[in-house]
Amino acid sequence: VAIPVKLRPIVRGAAAGAVLRSDRSLSLWGGVDPASGTIIDRRHDRHGESISGRVFVLPGEKGSSTGSAVILELIRIGKAPAAIVTRHPSPAITLGAIVAEELYGKSLPVFLATAAGLRALRDGESVDIAQNGEVRRAAAARRP
Repeated sequence: VAIPVKLRPIVRGAAAGAVLRSDRSLSLWGGVDPASGTIIDRRHDRHGESISGRVFVLPGEKGSSTGSAVILELIRIGKAPAAIVTRHPSPAITLGAIVAEELYGKSLPVFLATAAGLRALRDGESVDIAQNGEVRRAAAARRP
């Protein structure tokens, strides 16, 4: 079933997984454990949860460019999210995903959404995202 939202691809790729939705921005450097993909920022609304294999939906990334290193490491060891959907473009996330494609041949799709688009992606639901940004609900939730 199609979801009435169209995402704008920033780093191309298709993705599938259960949505992990946050209403708060997150600094990847110091906010996500690069060895496991677990959110370690105690002030974050999804503290203790893993972004690994999930469609991580958040308003934006905050912090420094070192967030690229976290994304790069998560991709390298196979603990990255299935995709990242954000409201505000993040040079750190985008750079990490692009460098991983070049170095490891592994893709982390990154998409931009409107505020309404973020709200349309419900926490826990399983979705498939096409390379062009079309989103469909999958039959059953797939949790890592």
